[in-house]
Amino acid sequence: MSTASIRHTTWTVANCSVLQAELERVRSYLMAHLGQPDQRPLEQAVTDARVNLPEPAALDRLVALFGLSAFERDLLLLCAAEELLDAIGAPGFKTALAYLPEPHWSALTPEGPLRYWRLLNLGSSATLATAPLHLDERILHYLCGVPSIDERLNGYLELVQADGHLTPSQQAHVESITCLWAQPEQDDWPAVHLCGNDHALHATIAAQVSRRMGRDLLTLQLPRLPGNPAEREALLRLCEREVLLSEACLLLQLEATPPDDLANWIQRPDLPVLVSSPEPLRSNVALRLEVGKPSTSEQLTFWQACLGDVASGLNGQLEALTAQFNLPAASIRAISQQSRYTPPEHLAPTLWEGCRNQARVNLTDLAERVVTRTGWDDLVVPEHTRELLQALAAQVRQRAKVYERWGFAARSARGLGISALFCGPSGTGKTLASEVLANELRLDLYRIDLSQLVSKYIGETEKNLSRVFQAAEEGGAVLLFDEADALFGKRSEVRDSHDRFANIEVSYLLQRMENYRGLAILTTNRREALDTAFLRRLRFIVTFPFPDVGLRTAIWQRMFPTEAPTEALDFRRLARLNATGGNIRNIALGAAFLAADAGQPIRMQHLRTAAGFEFAKLEKPLPAAEMEAWS
Repeated sequence: MSTASIRHTTWTVANCSVLQAELERVRSYLMAHLGQPDQRPLEQAVTDARVNLPEPAALDRLVALFGLSAFERDLLLLCAAEELLDAIGAPGFKTALAYLPEPHWSALTPEGPLRYWRLLNLGSSATLATAPLHLDERILHYLCGVPSIDERLNGYLELVQADGHLTPSQQAHVESITCLWAQPEQDDWPAVHLCGNDHALHATIAAQVSRRMGRDLLTLQLPRLPGNPAEREALLRLCEREVLLSEACLLLQLEATPPDDLANWIQRPDLPVLVSSPEPLRSNVALRLEVGKPSTSEQLTFWQACLGDVASGLNGQLEALTAQFNLPAASIRAISQQSRYTPPEHLAPTLWEGCRNQARVNLTDLAERVVTRTGWDDLVVPEHTRELLQALAAQVRQRAKVYERWGFAARSARGLGISALFCGPSGTGKTLASEVLANELRLDLYRIDLSQLVSKYIGETEKNLSRVFQAAEEGGAVLLFDEADALFGKRSEVRDSHDRFANIEVSYLLQRMENYRGLAILTTNRREALDTAFLRRLRFIVTFPFPDVGLRTAIWQRMFPTEAPTEALDFRRLARLNATGGNIRNIALGAAFLAADAGQPIRMQHLRTAAGFEFAKLEKPLPAAEMEAWS
């Protein structure tokens, strides 16, 4: 048995002896009707029991924590005697006033410590003086030296065991907080704010700080608290009491600015509070720390440490991983462990897919993931458009070399994101090009509908956009913002408050795109509707024109899979129809269903019928003379 275990066992036995002696002392007051007993032997027994205590008894800690008077302490013991001694019965306040020394009525006021902290509970009675008093169960366990957490706090307050790895930059935060709290001349606990999106990382930092201070760590998650004010206040008071009883540090996890009932906690000098939130708080705190994931160099070092000897055979692949994926240390360790039995020749792609899977979960509730299977051969666009897209892909692939090894990132951290605007009529290949790029780069593609993110309430659009970029940051996924017209427009001339805030929203989106580690693409059908001041902030502008006859011919030729039965299709004649690639796909697919239903191969007559349906949907007339030849 360790020295600490022996010391705890000694304290537990001695604490029980002290509690027993104190209970006998208090019970003796109830025997006054038999004649006032001599208190000296009982008081001496309490003194003798305390001799063996290596540290203060639980009762003494409780009295000091909540500032109990001698009468309040004895009243608490009188209620404990009901639970632990025979033939006591539930005492009332009237009895305590009559028999306990130094009585005072204020001991049972709602603001007194016994009731405010719910150390005692009142039973039902016609009068306050005759109401039976009961010791709170959590306080009974505490007096007996039994560690526990109030069962009413299950699901709200949790004991944290966070032993995750911290990088040197993150470990520096632990040192800063410890130095702040461990100053010899300081009696209070200045509040600390951990700002950032990684709650798990904040918990690891807080746990290490708590361990340094010789304390446990309890965490309270604000979203779980009930909305009913009375229930909420009762739970918060129990939480506060639990932190004091457990002599723990408290990690308060927020998603937004704390309401008034929690903002006060941040200023409590007797509570060691750390606040974890994505955005800075408006409340005053002694120390605010921006806590991010490991730096690129730290991630690379940690990958090498986790992978061991096999890391040297990856020939620069780890640099590409750290350039693309911004993962915490725990995720890096998990991916490395899952890949430890992978053959060396398959290790690099396995690690890449592991990173994609690890980062993927953050975006599932915010955007639509598009499964990409298309390649460059599927994309029919003018040659200059293809060259621009390939240059865009090259910038994403070579970011690690240019930004890190060639030192461009050291010059400025601003504008390192790769942003693009895809403009052109509907159906000309903007979304398809995004799929090709994502597939080429082996990245996930997420489609975000801007019309769903834009809010009429001031500030809400920025919050919605922030959630998307924060969720995507780990994996650097390709973000496709459809319908940029919903947010962009020629708004540089401010006519009213709506125009002013629209400009703010656009600027915020462009700022996040510029700082985003991955590729962010905006699409629009109307480039002329976008303000040139905004366009200058985009790195690429790729135009997808309406396809000419040559492009339409190539699109028709690629439209039918080799497995699909076709007969006498005249692609040159089909290309005379003024249609975009999206329309052509709809026509080809519609014709395939018509042919399948008729039990025939796909013929020109099926395409003519399907074209009629498609143009009717678009409310456009078909060229009758041309269509007569589709037979």
